[in-house]
Amino acid sequence: MSTNKTTSNWKDKLHEIIYEADTPAGKLFDIVLLVFIIASIALVMLESIKHIDNKYHEILYYGEWVVTILFSIEYIARVITVRKPWKYIFSFYGIVDFLSTIPMYLSFLFVGSHALVTLRALRLLRVFRILKIARYLGASNQLKDSIIASRVKIAVFLFAVVISSVIFGTIMYLVEGEENGFTNIPKSVYWCIVTLTTVGFGDIAPQTPLGQFITSIIMILGYGIIAVPTGIVSAEYMKSSTKKDKEIAEGKPQEELQLNTQSCSNCHASDHKDKADYCHSCGHNLHL
Repeated sequence: MSTNKTTSNWKDKLHEIIYEADTPAGKLFDIVLLVFIIASIALVMLESIKHIDNKYHEILYYGEWVVTILFSIEYIARVITVRKPWKYIFSFYGIVDFLSTIPMYLSFLFVGSHALVTLRALRLLRVFRILKIARYLGASNQLKDSIIASRVKIAVFLFAVVISSVIFGTIMYLVEGEENGFTNIPKSVYWCIVTLTTVGFGDIAPQTPLGQFITSIIMILGYGIIAVPTGIVSAEYMKSSTKKDKEIAEGKPQEELQLNTQSCSNCHASDHKDKADYCHSCGHNLHL
């Protein structure tokens, strides 16, 4: 009985350090973790530079293995400190943590797969927990709602752009022909999309006067196209802001943002209210 209690105690303490950023130890753990993530990404980037890799290959290689082993230990610790490991394993962060750990091991089977450790960049999302960037979610949610409200208008607009690209691409194929690089309609449509978006790779260019005239029209349309979706979303955002300001003026209750990073050791649920004693998902005591 005493052994089980001791085991439970160290697991709970380790869980608090690993999964919570509200405590000094938890915050320190997350900061150290982010430093190692950035270091591991830097190592892979440096290895891709040939003259640096030729000079420091062994240092970079062993450095990647040190980080990989540390991440492996961290992943195992995350699994054993929750009562329902599969909740973490199949969660978003659980999958990201797993994918960021296995590339170096896969390199024994597949040459070059260790470059996939750049997936560790996804783990930098944990900075949201450390800095409590959730306090800015009010504005981001407002932007998200504006985009969702504009989705039909944007979909119609994109459909019109696609149709225009097909029409202009076909016209350019007929005007310029294979001798000027417009070898088929799909390639001509690709050129039209690149021109409309003002990217202009330059791998295909019109040579005839008529083709250059049509291209000029397409490029001018491209500048107008950039402004349309921005205007649609901006209009919805202004409408949303006006509505929110009106609700505040009328004294209506606003949605309360949850800044608590506490995670339940039983079901791995998060987003608990500040000073909550029990998990909102499974009812487990958060302080055990």
